Amino acid sequence: MANSYLTHTQSAGNRTNWTLSAWVKRSALGTAQYIMANYSGSNYCYLQINPDNKMRFLDYSSGNNCNKITTRLFRDTSAWYHVVIAIDTTDSTAEDRFKLYINGVRETAFDTSANFSSSFNTNMNVSGHTSVFGVNQEGNASYWNGYMSHVALVDGATLAPTVFGETDSTSGIWKFKSPSTTWGTNGVHLKFENSAALGTDSSGQSNTYTVNGSLRQSLDTPSNVHATWNSLLRRNSTASFAYGNTAQTTNSSHQADRTASGFTTLGMTKGKWYAEFKMNAASYTILGVSCDINSNQQGSTGNMYSFIYNNKGFAYYSQDGKAAYNNGSNQFVTYGNTYATGDIIGIALDLDNYKLYFSKNGVWQNSGDPTSGSTGTGSTEAAGTPALPTFTGDNEYFFCHADYDQSAQSQVFANFGSGYFGTTAIASAGSNGNGSLFEYDVPSGYYALNTKNINTYG
Repeated sequence: MANSYLTHTQSAGNRTNWTLSAWVKRSALGTAQYIMANYSGSNYCYLQINPDNKMRFLDYSSGNNCNKITTRLFRDTSAWYHVVIAIDTTDSTAEDRFKLYINGVRETAFDTSANFSSSFNTNMNVSGHTSVFGVNQEGNASYWNGYMSHVALVDGATLAPTVFGETDSTSGIWKFKSPSTTWGTNGVHLKFENSAALGTDSSGQSNTYTVNGSLRQSLDTPSNVHATWNSLLRRNSTASFAYGNTAQTTNSSHQADRTASGFTTLGMTKGKWYAEFKMNAASYTILGVSCDINSNQQGSTGNMYSFIYNNKGFAYYSQDGKAAYNNGSNQFVTYGNTYATGDIIGIALDLDNYKLYFSKNGVWQNSGDPTSGSTGTGSTEAAGTPALPTFTGDNEYFFCHADYDQSAQSQVFANFGSGYFGTTAIASAGSNGNGSLFEYDVPSGYYALNTKNINTYG
């Protein structure tokens, strides 16, 4: 949602009792990012994550009416948080006038804890106030950098998190639950179901929000988490991420590192997996998979092969079309065509047979056949690389991206099944997507990397 947000002008409602529920997934750390704000001039309230990655709720009118800052840090960029704030300023217990729940569990440890006075009229549900999701109380900065799903505001009721979520009886994981409640005057439920009208209110109150910026729909939801680039696990600390961590840009002045590092948030141990990568700048790009990566390598220097740990990296090089692998030194074998800006590279990883294939603009290189099973027709191994390491119980495979030249800049847009490269939708969906959206046909038996598919096929 970076540089995008939702707005709505509120009517007079209940200022002492209300509940906010939002499912959020972070993409960037270390900056102020607003989940919600409600404001008019110098009177406002907001819920944000601070630059130190702690969550803060503030209600302000010529001074702090309520100020709560968690002790807990929120630094996971691979998973969804369910955040509920329940307000009842009429409660006789001061500490219970503001309640914060994360994934169904109440937060009780706060570095700062200044509570509402009894029966205080908060800066929510105020006639003429602007209600916003994804930006600060002035509506112009500290944008939410990540994902949001099923945002709900209930006007006039202080509700438990169990109205919006529940514990899965099998996995024990907190999951989404469709809320059933009386919404109140300013009540809203943003499901984000309609990609052409993301501000549509599903509460029945017709409190539709206005979309600002380039907000777009994602298939990444609390019920089905998709892979993205992992901003916490990267070799080159100067690499930057955008569009919900689906784009990665290297820094052309990254010294002798000769690498950026993109690893996916989700790993694979078995099954067959497919993803696409569009080049926006591809002078010295290497795309592939890495097995048994070492998180301690983050930010250290060394050549490109250092970040593909334990000699277990296999990739496709843009400059000469060769297949690259780490065998303790720079190793390349003749494989396919070169690729450049605008080209889309497909990766098919078969962990049932430990074979790896690459396509360029829908054409499998080296006359590859990802459905050939143990034969491995046209795989990197068939071209002359070593066999992919088998799963040992303590390693995983990750899609990865690297930059081979310290003087060049590389930018890669990843499509892990959402149907977008950055903010640009795929031109036309191929077949066999199995609910995911890719530019080209997905080989039979291969799947997008997300939690539902891992649960079923991985």
